[in-house]
Amino acid sequence: MMAIAYLKVRTSQRSKNLYLRIERAKHKTDPRRQGHQSIGEVTMASNVCVLGAGRMGSSIARTLLDRGYPTWVWNRTVAKCDSLAALGAKVAPSVEDGIRAADVVIINVLDYAASDALLKRVGIASALAGKAVVQLTSGSPRLARDEARWVEAHGAGYLDGAIMATPDFIGKPETALLYSGSRDVYKKHKPLLFALGGGTSYVGELPGQASALDTALLTQMWGGLFGALQGMAVAEAEGLDLATFRNHLSGFKPVVDAALFDLVDRTNARRFTGDDATLASLGAHYSAFQHLLEACEERGLDAAMPRAMDMIFRQALSLERMEDDFASLAPLFRNGSPRQSGERSNA
Repeated sequence: MMAIAYLKVRTSQRSKNLYLRIERAKHKTDPRRQGHQSIGEVTMASNVCVLGAGRMGSSIARTLLDRGYPTWVWNRTVAKCDSLAALGAKVAPSVEDGIRAADVVIINVLDYAASDALLKRVGIASALAGKAVVQLTSGSPRLARDEARWVEAHGAGYLDGAIMATPDFIGKPETALLYSGSRDVYKKHKPLLFALGGGTSYVGELPGQASALDTALLTQMWGGLFGALQGMAVAEAEGLDLATFRNHLSGFKPVVDAALFDLVDRTNARRFTGDDATLASLGAHYSAFQHLLEACEERGLDAAMPRAMDMIFRQALSLERMEDDFASLAPLFRNGSPRQSGERSNA
């Protein structure tokens, strides 16, 4: 009997140990606990205050609440915080109260002017000392640099961020957010930042770099969208339906992508002179480009964008460099003037 009792005790202990191991594993992988600091059996999470409860700010707050972060919210129109309060958010009676309660202050308002109106006031500035300020309001690199200097002068760490997604994508593994500024703030609060998007990345210590990359990527997108609008006008003018145009976009995409990445790589290496690896010379591009100008003239289409492109082509071709690579246009966008002969290097 004693042997049986001993066996039961041993079995019970093994079961308990197994249960504890499973629970510890769940604790490590539970996304609601990721990024929390454990002290013994107590789990500590950074307190967060989200200033701005518009669509994006509300999505940020909901995601943080879902991940288990104690979250305060503030909005000029208090009623917009009601749905977040129902999820467990604490509604800060004032900006100052929200900041004082938080370790991390996330700002997502209309613009930097609105952000300045919230922060740059007596009493609030002093509340920033020791906090981490994460600015997710859209702005230019200059505005990011100016705000970083002001925030850091008041004893807080600063990260400037750019959200490369719509509100419904916040918190998803593929969602990209770009950050620049204090590396220490980024490292310390990295799990929290990744809770907002699995594609989060730190792009540099200069505060304006995230904004600059955001603008650069959007510029490439706008170029494609404007190009599509011009292309659709040409297609419809010649009796093609847009479904046909759309169906051929995917087939042509590998060619476009190859040209795009080749352009970036060549510009990065300053390989502007045509060589055996050139996909199409500047002269070949310009010859095909004439068809667009002709189509616009023949069909009475708006040609403002093609004429601007033509001016850039002509500026480069005036130097009699028909055999150069398309990347040879890059210096014109950096300084607005033809490149010097020294920029022909293939190094």
